[in-house]
Amino acid sequence: MAAAGPPTSLRGAPCRLLLTLLVFGFACEACKKVVFNMPSKLEADKMVGRVNLKECLRSADLIQSSDPDFRVLDDGSVYTARTIVLSDEKRSFTIWLSDMKKQIQKEIAVFLEHQTKVLSKRHTKETVLRRSKRRWAPIPCSMQENSLGPFPLFLQQVQSDAAQNYTVFYSISGRGVDQEPLNLFFIEKNTGNLYCTQPVDREEYDIFDLIAYASTEDGYSADLPLPLPIRVEDENDNHPIFTETTYNFEVSESSRLGVTVGVVCATDRDEPDTMHTRLKYSILEQTPRSPGLFSVHPSTGVITIASQYLDREVVDKYTLIMKVQDMDGQFFGLTGTSTCIITVQDSNDHAPSFRQNAYKVSVEENAFNVEILRIPIEDKDLINTANWRANFTILKGNENGHFKISTDEKTNEGILYVVKPLNYEENHQVVLEIGVSNEAPFTKDLPFRVTSMNTALVTVLVKDQDEGPECNPTAQYVWIKENSAVGSKINGYKAYDPETKSSNGLRYKKLYDPEGWITIDEKSGSIKTSKILDREAATSRNDLYNITVLAIGQDGRSCTGTLVISIEDVNDNAPEIRQNYLVICKPKMAYTDIAAVDPDDLIHGAPFYFSMPNASPEINRIWTLSKVNDTAARLSYRKNAEFQEYNIPITVKDREGQSATKTLRVNLCDCTHPSQCVATSRSAGGISLGKWAILAILLGVALLSSVLLTLVCGVVGARKKKGVPEDLAQQNLIISNTEAPGDDKVCSANGFMTQTINHSGQGICNTVGSGIKNGGQETIEMMKGGHQTLESCRGHHHSHTLDSCRGGHMEMDNSRYNYSDWHSFTQSRLREDSIRGHTG
Repeated sequence: MAAAGPPTSLRGAPCRLLLTLLVFGFACEACKKVVFNMPSKLEADKMVGRVNLKECLRSADLIQSSDPDFRVLDDGSVYTARTIVLSDEKRSFTIWLSDMKKQIQKEIAVFLEHQTKVLSKRHTKETVLRRSKRRWAPIPCSMQENSLGPFPLFLQQVQSDAAQNYTVFYSISGRGVDQEPLNLFFIEKNTGNLYCTQPVDREEYDIFDLIAYASTEDGYSADLPLPLPIRVEDENDNHPIFTETTYNFEVSESSRLGVTVGVVCATDRDEPDTMHTRLKYSILEQTPRSPGLFSVHPSTGVITIASQYLDREVVDKYTLIMKVQDMDGQFFGLTGTSTCIITVQDSNDHAPSFRQNAYKVSVEENAFNVEILRIPIEDKDLINTANWRANFTILKGNENGHFKISTDEKTNEGILYVVKPLNYEENHQVVLEIGVSNEAPFTKDLPFRVTSMNTALVTVLVKDQDEGPECNPTAQYVWIKENSAVGSKINGYKAYDPETKSSNGLRYKKLYDPEGWITIDEKSGSIKTSKILDREAATSRNDLYNITVLAIGQDGRSCTGTLVISIEDVNDNAPEIRQNYLVICKPKMAYTDIAAVDPDDLIHGAPFYFSMPNASPEINRIWTLSKVNDTAARLSYRKNAEFQEYNIPITVKDREGQSATKTLRVNLCDCTHPSQCVATSRSAGGISLGKWAILAILLGVALLSSVLLTLVCGVVGARKKKGVPEDLAQQNLIISNTEAPGDDKVCSANGFMTQTINHSGQGICNTVGSGIKNGGQETIEMMKGGHQTLESCRGHHHSHTLDSCRGGHMEMDNSRYNYSDWHSFTQSRLREDSIRGHTG
């Protein structure tokens, strides 16, 4: 809705029109005329209607009325400038539209009418109406919101073309008639005059869609029902209202011109897109009163910064009274207000500064981890923020790391410490340059502000003290050759008096010597070897042997230092093979690798040379050595090597000829993994049998069986030929001393032994023959577990041995005994067994 001009400008419209005509000198073009129906009386500032100005001249920048009683707004709304009374039926005036740039002018004729025509009645004797293209006369209708009357207020007259010939009666229906709000409108039955009975609020009802009916007296519908919309013309009766009573915004004090602070917004219940809802924003008041700090965009309500003088340290909060006015901000528009609180946020726009440019402080030499100075600063930024908290830095003078500076979190002071002892003899004073800055970076957007770091000088005076001897450097090095003779003398540790820079008058003591290899001279500090030094036995690493030495001054003060003895290596160790026992699975493994180590230094060690100079011809025929790398060799066997354990002597020699020989036990085994042979070796007690040994065992078993069978037959035949006395047989019974029931054994006079097992009816005779065949000896070994061997060897004075599965042995002399000797022998054995059985 365009803004309306003041009434005074409207009254001078004819004069300005004449001036315009003289200047431009062109004729006006007439546009479509406009007719408004209005009551006989209309109060001032009431809307008459609206004219479509854009249809006539879209580019018009000057709108004028020929009648000063009416004013025209930019949107074409026509308002009364004073109370209007229509004494006659018609009144007219002209609206002039001008484009000053294009020198174009057009005019719109406006006619105001007030009709009170009464229609005649149709008599019943008249001819019946024909329904042939009869039409209503629809008239656009509107009413003013919140009209003051008088009521009932005439709106318009509804007419049907049938009323020209017949008497027609009118009626209406719809919202405002027979629907809520009830009885707001009524129509005169005879005339068709439409009236409103009371004021209407457009914000509640913006349009009423009525339906008008025309009928004859006898009920005949003279025409079709006519839709009759009644639009409620808006009146500026609602004040604009801000969306919030109080707005809270924050802005940084370092913000530049034009930075947005916030946006205020208001609403108006009046008709949208009209002058009644065209709002303008402005700032009524600012507290505290500082000119020109903020501005607001009149249409959008965006508040921006309008000055560079925003300083939180001066004012940290502003209160604005915001105003909004409708009618595009014209003086007669309605207004609303709100409060806007703007909080200024702190920026690091003030650099910290020292209160003094120079400080002086003293400290005792050799003191450390002590506080020597507190340095206060000033900073106008907000306390306990990153813009206020200080960071101190030692810029110069602390190249040796004697000092440290930190910040007191409560007071924001810089605290200077000595963390490394100072030496008066080296430097009587130290000058430090200390700088200070904030945790947050300095704001660069502010002009005319100093951004360089503020600095101060601190002079530290070192106080002299009477000191003891000084061990400097703490670690001193000497070199001794390994295996040096006992009593070899070497220069030892040297300390000095810092005052005299001399070692005279100092005494030395040995505090720690891991192996007890060294003695130290108390006056000179020189050392002697008390034992032969062995580099390989030294507990330290990297061939270094450390001794702790105490240096004592004349006043009893002392210092400690470390004497580092570097032991020069001698080739006194031969390389050594670490393996003792090796397993090679044939044929899966064709070789095994042998590695050697030498505890001497590298210059006396690898490469190693492996050989078998002391091996037997058989070993050399089966086994070969080849080089793998500088410290390892490969032991390989030939394909015809048999499965067994070999003892192989291998000699290893270092680069200087120092050598050693070691005999390796190498088990060439039929396996898939060496662990299988190790397990078999342990279970078999270190004995492994090949296929030929098993065949010999089987042959021995067969031979033993035949011998036993022959002996049994001989015993049976002898018993038949010569009987054995019962008393003798009874006397030769051997009593078993085992707890469980034993086997009964009977020994006959001719040296044979008869054994009966488990009371079976049959006897098996195990015999030992007494004859000597071909001057030889026969030995029968019986082993439980399935392997039996028979070994025969020839010689003189041999004995026959029978090994049973129980592991026991019984030996019998092969000489011929007579009966009395055998009887004496067996009787004494029986008595011993009897006594042993009773005592057991």
